[in-house]
Parts: sequence; C-alpha cells; structure tokens
Amino acid sequence: MKKKKYVNSGTVTLLSFAVESECTFLDYIKGGTQINFTVAIDFTASNGNPSQSTSLHYMSPYQLNAYALALTAVGEIIQHYDSDKMFPALGFGAKLPPDGRVSHEFPLNGNQENPSCCGIDGILEAYHHSLRTVQLYGPTNFAPVVTHVARTAAAVQDGSQYSVLLIITDGVISDMAQTKEAIVNAAKLPMSIIIIGVGQAEFDAMVELDGDDVRISSRGKLAERDIVQFVPFRDYVDRTGNHVLSMARLARDVLAEIPDQLVSYMKSQGIRPRPPPAAPEPSPPQSPARTPPASPLHTHI
Repeated sequence: MKKKKYVNSGTVTLLSFAVESECTFLDYIKGGTQINFTVAIDFTASNGNPSQSTSLHYMSPYQLNAYALALTAVGEIIQHYDSDKMFPALGFGAKLPPDGRVSHEFPLNGNQENPSCCGIDGILEAYHHSLRTVQLYGPTNFAPVVTHVARTAAAVQDGSQYSVLLIITDGVISDMAQTKEAIVNAAKLPMSIIIIGVGQAEFDAMVELDGDDVRISSRGKLAERDIVQFVPFRDYVDRTGNHVLSMARLARDVLAEIPDQLVSYMKSQGIRPRPPPAAPEPSPPQSPARTPPASPLHTHI
C-alpha cells in the first residue's frame, strides 16, 4: 500500500451464497407437530412369576414395579406433546387366551382393532389387566413391535406427526438380525425408539442397537439416522429410596436425544416448521354487570 499505483492484491468473486436458519425441536412443536407415543412391554417368562415378589412384574400394593416406574417416568413427560392423550400399548413374548398362541405384538387392552389407552393411567390399567390374563413365555422378539410402529410412522411423513416407541424389557434379545433390519428400515421414517432395560441381565446387544459409537447396519445397509436410545434402569435406582429424583433423571436421559432425532428427520426431508397458529381475536369488552350493594356480611368476608 506504500506504492503510489497500488490497486489491490487480488479479488475474490462470490458466485453464490445462501442463508439457512437452523430450526429447533420447539419450532416444530409450536408449528403443530404431534408426538405419537407407543409403549411395548416384555411379557417373557424370564421376568419371573408375577405373583411372586421376586418377579420384575410383581404388583405390590405398596409401590410400582420397575416396568410401571419406567413407563410412568417417560410417559408423564412425553404425553404433553400429544394432544389426544391416546397411546397404543403393546405386549410381546406371552401366550394369549384362549388357545395359548404366542404373540409378540398383542394389545394390552385386548382390543385388536384399537390398542390405544387413555393416558398413562390407562396404559398401567391395561398392563395390570394383561398380567392377570396372559401367560409369560418367550422368546424376546423386538422386530414385530418396531415394524408395528414403523407402519404408523410411514402413513404420515409430512412433518405433522412423529412416532416414539418405548420398549421396556428384561432380557437378551432373541431376534437381533430381524430387529436390526427393522430399525434400519425405520431410520428413514419420522420415528425414534427408546429401550429401557430392567433387571440384572447383560444388555450388550441393546448397546449395539443404540448406535452411538457404531451406526447400526443390516445386510450391508447403514441406518440413515441414529434413532435408538438405550438406558439400563438399574443405573437410576436411588439407593436412598427417592424414586422421584431417580425417575426424573431417567426421563431426562432417555428423552435427551428425541429433539435432535426429530430435527434430523425433518432436515433430511427438507421439512420446515409450520408457522404457529395465530392467536385468537380478543372478544369485545362486555358491559359491566350490575351488582347489588354489598351487605355487612359480604364486606366482612
């Protein structure tokens, strides 16, 4: 620049540019996206006889069992993102009356046409009803319930709905190959899966399904997104007996990945949040009602 004839040291020509705004989970919720919550509960025999206190399904008159605690902790939070509060509830790994056929996708309320229960209390009621009517059996197959929810998610892919499947299980998965294939297929749909492991079993296979370290694949096909979150329930059993705090931590951790998973799906499909609905027009002011003069009793109160 000390030279008198200096012009410049070269030019940069900007050929194109784009401004992209990053959308958040809350933007989609404000725009009307509904979270469809489905729960699937493990009814395999490895849980133990529900009538005995050592069973993971034992119905104590004094406290909720691990299944009910996990369901309540997650459901109490996620239900607020679903306007109708009707939640499909499924069971797997049991023999059903009257013929004793084994099912890995049965409605807890006994209604094949409509497995939905009203609120979290409705799910708990249907769960307790099933414990009294079905026979715990096996094996532990996840693929049928994953495919069940995937069908629902595939029906609406415009961003107005997003499905979350909560699987609560006690044991080692029996249909690993089929479940991995079902998850890889579901990864391209508006859907997430939460797995909570109860009891003291080894959950190495669940960690593999989680896909945080290595993205899950099936038949050489890689999942488009990480849609599975796994946590062992035993990590949240408070030694002091304070279930409120420990269940709050459980809900926080299992739901932590849902917002990013929802946003990643929307972004992959080029779906923008809808504008929030306009606030209703304020009603015109009403003329004040004529009130009688206060009596000494009214004045005193």
